Amino acid sequence: MQNQTIPKASIERLTLYLRRLERLHVAGQKTISSSALGEALGLTDAQVRKDLTYFGQFGHPGIGYNIAELVPKLREILGLDRLWNVALVGVGNLGRALLHYKGLREQGFEIVAIFDQDPEKVGDRVNGLIVESSEELAFTIEKLDIELGLICVPAEAAQDVANALAETGIKGILNFAPFSIFVPERISLCSVDLALELEQLSFQVIRKTPNLEHRAS
Repeated sequence: MQNQTIPKASIERLTLYLRRLERLHVAGQKTISSSALGEALGLTDAQVRKDLTYFGQFGHPGIGYNIAELVPKLREILGLDRLWNVALVGVGNLGRALLHYKGLREQGFEIVAIFDQDPEKVGDRVNGLIVESSEELAFTIEKLDIELGLICVPAEAAQDVANALAETGIKGILNFAPFSIFVPERISLCSVDLALELEQLSFQVIRKTPNLEHRAS
């Protein structure tokens, strides 16, 4: 796996496979074929087999995939077999929503420290955590062995926050700010632009509904 380039789309589908398999495991299902797994996700059986082959040989001839065996292997591949300490920067509406989202903890991510540059927010308690000044980033990240950071600040502040995080021992950043940030190569970066995703969605809706403009006029 380390000697080949794995397509980003295959990695993204890996999380879909895991979530589907986890639901089936809870429901008591023991095995599943590549065709059944693919059909449930709108994929071909060939695509499922190809994606999983990047990470190893998991299927059993005549049986398919053993769900109880495959789930922990996929969680290990995705780094979900451990608990990640996460720092959140920007305690606005989005930041507070993430703090109250229980799904993060269930998937292995725990927000253990929160920061904001607004003096009026510093010292507030949000979901059991005290808002710290952004000036405390480096000290707290080292103290709590934090490896991942969430950026939930306005666009104009995003790069400054990214720079501050880069000066710490942070290993990965998830950027929610609607702004393209740059970080050192040693830091992994993912961005989520909600407005961009909605624009893509509106484009798809218009493409599938050619008379939408006519009906709205």
